[in-house]
Amino acid sequence: MGGDLMRGGPPNGPDTAGARPEVEQRPEATPKAVGIVWALLGLNTLGSAGAKTILPLPRSLIQMATMGALVSAFALALALNLRLRIRPSAFVFLLTLLLVPSVISSADLEGGFGALFRCFRFALFVGTLWLLSRWWDGGMTFVRHHIRMYFAVLVLVAAGLVVAPGTARPEYYGGRLVGALWPLTPPQIGQYAAVIIGLTVLLTLGRLTTGANAAMIIVPSLVLLALTHTRTATLGLIVGLVLAIGSLVLTSAAARRFFAWTVVCATVATVALSSALQAWFMRGQSKEGLSNLTGRAKVWDALLAAPRTTGEKVFGTGLGDKSFGGLPIDNSWLAVYHEQGLIGITLVAAFIGILGGVALLRPPSLPRACAIFLISYCAMSSYTEAGLGDASPYLLHLALAASLLVPGAAAPSLATAGVPGPAAEVPRRRIPRWARR
Repeated sequence: MGGDLMRGGPPNGPDTAGARPEVEQRPEATPKAVGIVWALLGLNTLGSAGAKTILPLPRSLIQMATMGALVSAFALALALNLRLRIRPSAFVFLLTLLLVPSVISSADLEGGFGALFRCFRFALFVGTLWLLSRWWDGGMTFVRHHIRMYFAVLVLVAAGLVVAPGTARPEYYGGRLVGALWPLTPPQIGQYAAVIIGLTVLLTLGRLTTGANAAMIIVPSLVLLALTHTRTATLGLIVGLVLAIGSLVLTSAAARRFFAWTVVCATVATVALSSALQAWFMRGQSKEGLSNLTGRAKVWDALLAAPRTTGEKVFGTGLGDKSFGGLPIDNSWLAVYHEQGLIGITLVAAFIGILGGVALLRPPSLPRACAIFLISYCAMSSYTEAGLGDASPYLLHLALAASLLVPGAAAPSLATAGVPGPAAEVPRRRIPRWARR
């Protein structure tokens, strides 16, 4: 009888200890160190080649820093997930399969040991994503990590602009903004600015941040984006936000108001500043230079016309620096075809198609809108930027989208995001009937 009383049951009655059907198991909290892992992955994808910096940084030193960041990210993620608990993810699974043609095409050492080293780097990157997938719950935690990480990079860029404006806007880039403290190119800076602007706008619509905090991120990021004169990032930001907010207009009054005001402001700005906007968009180029995408089309034509063996068509030539004939390819699909062949293109198209399809099938919510923004931005940028076949910021954006589309997660809707409700209350323990008497 004593045992029954200690368990909380009635004397000589059934033992109901532990029977709490009303209480659902709460999701596991994400450790703060996961944010450090995410930041280290971002540091690894910054790259080692770009503009000239104030203090010349040897490329070998930068490569040691970026590779060291990746190794540290994998080791820390493994320490946080020693039991190797992972969440099934079609996106990361297809990335793992993408390693197969990469290794096969790189194994003949035709491109040197650098190709195998890039395969090893890609494997560590994918392995770290597998370890982090344990905490992918459809919440906004990784979105905040993403914004903080890239805003820190933009702060570094802004500091270089203040310290050495001439170095930060060199003539060999046509006066476009580059990284003066870390070798970052204008397209890189424009990409980081566009992504965090879009995500911050969506967080503001979801009332997960205040207007003042959002302005502190959006306004300087817009200035830096304008200074880079990056058309791809600007168009990707506009199209991505239109699609993301459009996915919410039927269920959110805030999204409808924002969409309406944006259309009005864009119309007024287009009419009043048409000449200035056209000059910014043209960047001093001729219509011929714009039509061939600043010389990209010539590289693409040469790549497609180059003779290839059957093996090179199927598996590619091995992971390289995304260049052909010494010139950058600047197209994700052609870069994947060149380095990972037709199998690589199939896998890349598969994970983008799956992410897009899953996003369309999810009910309207703020995480879904963020995922739609990231997927559409990466899809648009893939036409003039490379990076979908190797460890890159674009794969990190898509990994964030995959974390937001996890099924069965507590995805906040735009109407209730940040507003406490019944779902946020701690479930109470059921009182047995015998105790009520």
